[in-house]
Amino acid sequence: MRHPRLGVAILTMGNRPQELQALLDSVAKQDTAPAHVVVVGNGSPLPPLPDGVTGIELPENLGVSGGRNVALRALQEAGDVDVVVDLDDDGLLISPDVFTLIQSLYERDNRLGIVSFRIADETGHTQRRHVPRLRASDPMRRGLVTTFLGGGHALSMPMLEQTGGWPEEFFYAHEETDLAWRALDAGWKILYEPALVLQHPRTLPTRHAVYHRMVARNRVWLAKRHLPAVLAPVYLTVWTLLTLARTRSLGGLRAWAGGFREGLRTPCGRRRPVRWATVWRMTRLGRPPII
Repeated sequence: MRHPRLGVAILTMGNRPQELQALLDSVAKQDTAPAHVVVVGNGSPLPPLPDGVTGIELPENLGVSGGRNVALRALQEAGDVDVVVDLDDDGLLISPDVFTLIQSLYERDNRLGIVSFRIADETGHTQRRHVPRLRASDPMRRGLVTTFLGGGHALSMPMLEQTGGWPEEFFYAHEETDLAWRALDAGWKILYEPALVLQHPRTLPTRHAVYHRMVARNRVWLAKRHLPAVLAPVYLTVWTLLTLARTRSLGGLRAWAGGFREGLRTPCGRRRPVRWATVWRMTRLGRPPII
């Protein structure tokens, strides 16, 4: 891909107008200007936006997946976007060369599907859960991985046209893994590039009221949608044991169990198990799809 044109997609629920404005200011200061910037109000009205920024107000909250698909369709309809950059509305681009680096990465490799940013707080610290690999002690080690971070990433538009967009059934949680597995199975690469930094306040995933339920339900859906039949029970058993070991809240465990049952009994979209060659590729990258 030569001289890829970037489109920026931002979701907001209208509760962080100052942070959204700061993010848009940091987008405007980039050395490489994006072709389009789209802000989606996910079930909320939008504050005044800068000139040249497209605002879309949705009457209801469609979740992370649904809201991102709305932004994606708007960028697809624009017709001149090669790479989509998704950014959290409370994030901040602290360097002006982020888009320039993204452009150069995609120029050099036409099979590069996804680029994952490094998420760092105001002190420069990256939480372990924000490093998309098992060996997470060094957040500065770049390389090919099997998943990516939702808060800041870039997606190849040709990849999305081949694999499809975000899984709207998921609403929230594990939607990145679903997209990543489809991309890997189609032969695309996922790169973790720590030189691309999105500054983001330090948070806990459990701040979302639906966290435990959605994590459990969508984990089951991942297995049902994508894993070979022999691996699905192994994957779910491993994550059940990890959840029992990690969760300290009885209420959280109850919500998790309810979500797990919901995942087992409800439809989750079309089943397309990944090829065994993809399983082996993920294993060679350090994360077999049972962990």
